Amino acid sequence: MNSIQATIRNLETKKQLNSLRKKGGVPAVIYGGKEKNQNISLSKKEVKLLIEKENFLSNVISLKIDGKDHNVLPREISYDVVSDEPIHLDFLRIVKGSKISLDIPVKFINSEKSPGLKRGGVLNIVRRTVELRCPTENIPNELVVDLENLDIGSSIKISSIKLPENTNPTIQGRDFVIATVAAPTVIKEPEKPAEETAEAGTEGAEGTTETQATEGSSEKSPDESKAKEGDKKAKDGDKKEPEKAPAQKK
Repeated sequence: MNSIQATIRNLETKKQLNSLRKKGGVPAVIYGGKEKNQNISLSKKEVKLLIEKENFLSNVISLKIDGKDHNVLPREISYDVVSDEPIHLDFLRIVKGSKISLDIPVKFINSEKSPGLKRGGVLNIVRRTVELRCPTENIPNELVVDLENLDIGSSIKISSIKLPENTNPTIQGRDFVIATVAAPTVIKEPEKPAEETAEAGTEGAEGTTETQATEGSSEKSPDESKAKEGDKKAKDGDKKEPEKAPAQKK
């Protein structure tokens, strides 16, 4: 359980709260149970360290106030729209015997021991968190899903996950799916035998040789082209009509 130092806060006006934030403090409030709401302030540095930790909003925190420990659950964080710094926190007081609904993260283990994933299958995660109704004094940090021995086509449902005592999913009436091991989306074609590949290469080489020979025979040298062009001009000269002799005078 994480622990953080807090002090009682008597500041109420907006100006006073802004002054507290400029000095490196974060105003917060504790509510819930039969006790009155309690205004407190925290160190921004310690708050930021807590927020960076995994599953901050579903982990119970111990607030040390005037030498006493108060177990609380973070419920809401407000951030500055410009600096993105935390400017206010709400904590729910943990009262023994009460229950709360929380989104608990799902953790998958032993993926290397899944036959389906080894054969190229894909873990299709349907729910990364599950909302549970659980006692405030016994909140699970995470739900663990064991992928060992799961083959392609297997599905993990909420009934296959062991939940803490007196803890139930908020979705009732159906055994909903958490994740499945699906078939691979891309199937690799089998490689061709070496003999077929060699034959295909030989046929391709022969075809290329024949094509090059045909193309080479159709090319003409510059001397041949000039000779043919001269023959054509000579033939064209033969086709010209003879000039008429001038008419004799009578």
